[in-house]
Amino acid sequence: MHPQHDAAADQDVSPLDPERGDVPGWVLVTLMTAGMVVALWAVAGPLLEGAFRQAIASVTGQG
Repeated sequence: MHPQHDAAADQDVSPLDPERGDVPGWVLVTLMTAGMVVALWAVAGPLLEGAFRQAIASVTGQG
């Protein structure tokens, strides 16, 4: 079953309603989070790759 969409409920939300949400704030949070992930990946990526290669080499007997 599909829930019915209530068009009247959509009209109750005013652009000035404080419960409407802060879209620019969420965009900023999302961009900052993505930037932090990229920065951490740039620093930790080579270290994690080295640890992974060392672990695989020790398991396969090549190291």
